[in-house]
Amino acid sequence: MLAITPIYAALIAILYVVLSLNVIAVRRSAKISVGDAGDKTMLKAMRTHSNCAEYAPFALLLIAMVELQGASGLMVNLLGLMLLAGRLLHAYGFGRNPQIMILRQIGMLLTFAAILVAAIANLVMAL
Repeated sequence: MLAITPIYAALIAILYVVLSLNVIAVRRSAKISVGDAGDKTMLKAMRTHSNCAEYAPFALLLIAMVELQGASGLMVNLLGLMLLAGRLLHAYGFGRNPQIMILRQIGMLLTFAAILVAAIANLVMAL
């Protein structure tokens, strides 16, 4: 049974909705219906949102599998916290104008670390 991963999935889903609402707000203010129309603010909002959509589901799936295989609550929470912090830092750092590059980089580092540690943990526990 999953008891911990759903918490992080819910928090990241809230982040995803906030990023989605930001895309909608930029679209409305710039009067852009489809695509980015060459608008850099629109492109940044879209990529901030898309980046979350690209990494979070895969990472959450790996974390859920770690939890289902019986990993300790501490390990699952550490993976979830790494992912959540990574997604928040990346979204904030990348979404600012100008970007806060160090937050973007730390965010991706934490995201990659969560994915790699969860992948390795899954392999170790499954073998």
